[in-house]
Amino acid sequence: MVVTRPRFRWTTFDLTSQLPQNWHSDIIETAACADVREFPRTPILSREAAGISHIRRGRVEAYQVQKALPWLSNMYRNDFLEFARLAWPSEHVRPADDDRIGVVLNVQRGKTMRFECHVDSNPLTGLLFCTDHREGGELVFAHDKDAADVGAVDRDCSVIRPHAGHLIFFNGREYPHYTRPLTSESETRVVAVMNYYTGSWPESRRPPELNRHRFGDA
Repeated sequence: MVVTRPRFRWTTFDLTSQLPQNWHSDIIETAACADVREFPRTPILSREAAGISHIRRGRVEAYQVQKALPWLSNMYRNDFLEFARLAWPSEHVRPADDDRIGVVLNVQRGKTMRFECHVDSNPLTGLLFCTDHREGGELVFAHDKDAADVGAVDRDCSVIRPHAGHLIFFNGREYPHYTRPLTSESETRVVAVMNYYTGSWPESRRPPELNRHRFGDA
C-alpha cells in the first residue's frame, strides 16, 4: 500500500464556548471602522497575476485592535498561543514582538472584495473566524507551491469554510492562498489574523521590505 503524505494541512480548534460573552458583537462593531480601499499587492509575498496591481478589501490595524479589543490582543499572546503550541509541537512557538504585526482584522463586504493571493512570511499563522458563511468567503490553499494566480490555486486546492469561533493554524509560507469573494452584497466577512514565529524561523527573518510597504520603515 502506498501512503501519500498530505501536501497541506491545518489544525482547527472550536473556541465558541471559550471566547468572551460579547466577543462577536465587539468584533463586528470594530470591523465597521475598517480601512476599506484598493490595497497594492504585497512585495515578495504576492502571488497575484501580473496584471493585478491592487485588490479591494478592508483592514483594522493592530493598534486599533489593541485599543478596541484588548481581550483579543491578550488572547493572542496567551490563550491562543497555547493552542498554537499544540498545533505546532515540534518547535517553540512565540508571538510577534512587534505589536504592529501581531493581530489584525481582515474585512470583506459584498461581492467585489477578496483577499490577495499570497504566501506568508511567518512560519505559523492563526486565524479566528468571526463570521459564518455557507457559500463564498472560503480560504483556499493551492497544493501546487508554484501556483502564481487565483486560477492556478483553484485548479488543485484545499478549501476551508469560515465558521465563527473556530481558530485555525497553518503554515502558509510555501502554499499560495487567498480568500474568495462573498456571494451576497449584504454579507460581511471578518477574520482575526495572527502571526506566530518559531525557533527555526524567528521574527528577525521577516523581510524588511514588508515593514517598508506596510509602515514606511524597516
